[in-house]
Amino acid sequence: MEHEELTEVIIGCAMTVHNALGPGFLESVYQKALAHELRKQGLAVVCDCPLKVYYDGIVVGEFEADMMVEETVLVENKAVQTLISKHEVQLVNYLTTTGTDIGLLLNFGADRLQFKRKHRTYRPGREGQE
Repeated sequence: MEHEELTEVIIGCAMTVHNALGPGFLESVYQKALAHELRKQGLAVVCDCPLKVYYDGIVVGEFEADMMVEETVLVENKAVQTLISKHEVQLVNYLTTTGTDIGLLLNFGADRLQFKRKHRTYRPGREGQE
């Protein structure tokens, strides 16, 4: 499955979850529901992926990415009123740290599901594609 097709499936599953649950739950609730929906589609999902940030050969930070789907798409889930640039920067930093090419930022906290596709490297004319 190519990146664009896979991200479309993930977004579709996220819409299913958002339509069923609506806004107002904790991020962890949406993450578990999304993981369930993705697995129903036959996709491999790993939740709470550990990330280490290196500087000058030493670990200077440790984080957890919300999800990795099919070992190719990193998914960061939010349950906030609206996405802000800080959330996008966080996702791109996670992509850079892992070497993953594409990620999805999903927000279940708004009245409608919000999502952004992000790439590790800048792609003119494609950035901000929703």
